[in-house]
Amino acid sequence: MIARIQGVLLEKQPPALLIDVNGIGYEVLVPMTTIYQLPEPGERVILHTHFVVREDAQLLYGFADVRERQLFRTLIKVNGVGPKMALTILSGIESNDFVRCVRDNDTATLVRLPGVGKKTAERLLVEMRDRLDDWQIEGGSLAASGQHGAGRKDNLNEAESALVALGYKPQDASRAIAAINDDSKTSEELIRLALKSMVQR
Repeated sequence: MIARIQGVLLEKQPPALLIDVNGIGYEVLVPMTTIYQLPEPGERVILHTHFVVREDAQLLYGFADVRERQLFRTLIKVNGVGPKMALTILSGIESNDFVRCVRDNDTATLVRLPGVGKKTAERLLVEMRDRLDDWQIEGGSLAASGQHGAGRKDNLNEAESALVALGYKPQDASRAIAAINDDSKTSEELIRLALKSMVQR
């Protein structure tokens, strides 16, 4: 089991990162909440990881903090929820907000996430309720990085590609990004705002 990775961030192409660890490049899939906290490429990062081995692939998932990895591991124990859907859930809704949805029986918010239908949302509420009894809700949403990318068009394209990779339909991703239409936003900030708008509408 690979539980932690430390190295130099080479690339950010949400939801994938490329991290150099002593000359070996590791591809790590991360939720957007982790992307928001990352430094620029060329700087060192530490991620808490979860390693998944399948017949056709070996996948490494990374998280900025242990609590989010814990929630990811709890999510993939739910019947019908695999790592990809768990990553999408954690990208589309903050950990604390997800816990509140479970405690408040809020299926309406969960079904706005891609791939989460009514039955899956209801299953999440039932199966996660007991598993989250000890979860302490911490204050504040994560702030976006505020660092600027290569230009407005690149930022828009990166943001749309990330949303599609997370499971949103291309037309929905394009519409959500276009609705923000802010020249000053980085790709991470655009993704964050688009995800927020799609979950809340």
